[in-house]
Amino acid sequence: MKKLCIILALALAVACSSQTAKTANDDGRLPALKISENGRYFVTENGEPFFWLGDTGWLLFKNLDRDEAEAYLENRREKGFNVIQVMVLHTVGIANIYGDSALVNMDVTRPLVTEGADPADSVQYDYWDHMDYIIDRAEKKGIYMALVPVWGSNVGHGHVTQQQAETYGKWIADRYKDKSNIIWLNGGDINGADSTEVWKTLGNIIKSVDSVHLMTYHPRGRTSSTMWFHNEPWLDFNMFQSGHRTYEQGTSGPGQKEHAEDNWKYVAEDYAMTPAKPTLDGEPSYENIPHGLKKDTITPRWKAADVRRYGYWSVFSGGAGYTYGENSIMQMLKPKKGGANYAAQLDWRTAMDAEGAGQMHHLKDLMLSRPYFDRVPDQSLVAGENGEKYDYIVATRGKNYAMLYVYNGRPFSVNMGKIDEDEVVASWFSPRDGGYTEIGVFPNTGVVEFTPPGTRADGNDWVLVLDTKK
Repeated sequence: MKKLCIILALALAVACSSQTAKTANDDGRLPALKISENGRYFVTENGEPFFWLGDTGWLLFKNLDRDEAEAYLENRREKGFNVIQVMVLHTVGIANIYGDSALVNMDVTRPLVTEGADPADSVQYDYWDHMDYIIDRAEKKGIYMALVPVWGSNVGHGHVTQQQAETYGKWIADRYKDKSNIIWLNGGDINGADSTEVWKTLGNIIKSVDSVHLMTYHPRGRTSSTMWFHNEPWLDFNMFQSGHRTYEQGTSGPGQKEHAEDNWKYVAEDYAMTPAKPTLDGEPSYENIPHGLKKDTITPRWKAADVRRYGYWSVFSGGAGYTYGENSIMQMLKPKKGGANYAAQLDWRTAMDAEGAGQMHHLKDLMLSRPYFDRVPDQSLVAGENGEKYDYIVATRGKNYAMLYVYNGRPFSVNMGKIDEDEVVASWFSPRDGGYTEIGVFPNTGVVEFTPPGTRADGNDWVLVLDTKK
């Protein structure tokens, strides 16, 4: 059995190594991302599975200089992240760390662009040149940049009309359509019912200029893009924001789903829609942020175990990936300069190595270690009740493997016989360190109870992995 675990670990390492090695084409450009034939997942133009492992570096373009951006991107590359979600225009009056404004007189139809792009020339080197530099550095590291053209509050406050959205959308799409590592995130933390026609206009015009890069909509907390835009021609995949509130805190406004922390429910709803489109949690609770986005230092904060739970719940339910977030990283906080939001305390350099950030790649590695495109969510694997809240067991399977995630180490029972083979090899996979623990070989029939290692407690999370012997 120890030999089996070694083989599994080696197979996982090879799969991960292969994914890294095939990230870039021979010319150094990243392969275009497409939607898989079954409409559920992402795939590269080379036919390789692409598991979205994102980070919310929202204020990267604004708050970091070139050297700092390099350090951040390299850290994320080392940790296995392959997508960075980032705002282009946080506000219409935005200026970067060098003092360069993005727009003339806060008008989105008038980007402030100067001739030349020499970083040594402070006159020539503008906001957009700095943004280009970071995008290009990300490309070299195998990272895609998911760009929010203009953050939702600017549109909601009337700073961007339909006509302005058309002009700006055409300009920005034309500027970045030839970059290999672009993904478009329309919206930006806003309810799609707010300024709907502006978002449709922006989506349509960007897609008309740039038909290559994928696009979705980043919605308000406790909502999904499916609520307004699922059938829009510019929306290639769906995104939801499960948000930062606890079960007890409920929703924060009208029109939000009553799913609380159960982000798997968003996936289940999106998964059931036609036509089939990939979906993922683009903003779950951030590590180290107070529950409910409170601004005090007393309220409990979301921890590594929480971000793991959101990840495995949503992906095993059918998600095409997962976006992690950390309180200080999302605002690229430099405490000595002030401006901390949501009681953030860590400098962004320290926050880069938060516990959860280093554990996210285990989820990606696990998903890529088995045949990818035949994977489906399957709660029928769970014998009896699935459980509620933190007792919830979530299950997924392919043709020759099955996986069940438990957050709190409680025993649970499995309906065997869901994959092909007379016997299956069972092992425990740790979301904390990516290691396997052998269990044994079991007949693939009837109901079998499994008890995870350790004592029952929130955060003692495990994945039961069942593999056919072939």
